[in-house]
Amino acid sequence: MADYVLVHGGNMPTDAWNKLVKKEEYPPGGYMGGKIWDKAILELKSKNHRAFAPTLLDAEKNNLSDHVKQICNLIKENRLKDVILVGSSYGGMIITGVADKMPDKIGLLVYLDAALPDPGQSLFDLLIAANYDPKPSFEAFPKAYIEKIYFDPQKIDALPKIYIQCTESSFVSMTNIDKQKVFKGKNWQFFELPTSHIPQATMPEKLIELLLNFGMNF
Repeated sequence: MADYVLVHGGNMPTDAWNKLVKKEEYPPGGYMGGKIWDKAILELKSKNHRAFAPTLLDAEKNNLSDHVKQICNLIKENRLKDVILVGSSYGGMIITGVADKMPDKIGLLVYLDAALPDPGQSLFDLLIAANYDPKPSFEAFPKAYIEKIYFDPQKIDALPKIYIQCTESSFVSMTNIDKQKVFKGKNWQFFELPTSHIPQATMPEKLIELLLNFGMNF
């Protein structure tokens, strides 16, 4: 039995999710939050794993540090250990911060088409470095996305890590930079999924298969 914590990225509108899955799975006009992981959570629990997918605190009112603290508290309160900590998109920033705070609780870090920062970078910085131009919407950017993260890279290097790149993602320019970091780094495995930035919607079965395989050694 393994302990999983699945961290979503930006709070996806239910309308966008329904468009990806081509049916109305959730009422329109709302937001997915942690529900983006519903299928994965159901399957993981059916295999007797403990699995959590919290909805992140409002990114307009809370910052990256708040989200890191939220996930750290979840791990502490549920007495989780050897956690398979999965971060999707912006969630990569969060799981990096959590691993820096409590490396002894982490069994595996999984970056799902996710931000892979260096110390002193924000999600905004990563987008700029990949030649995206979010500047016109800077004022609308949630403060969680513009807070820079600071961590000890040696702690992250020491942990086993997996990067899953979604090759049809709209953020492939950024994830290609992440891929280069992975191949130069320590304790990494690399996988590809031929699908969109939201494989939870567009390739859930294969994603769940990977997640279950990751837990076989725990």
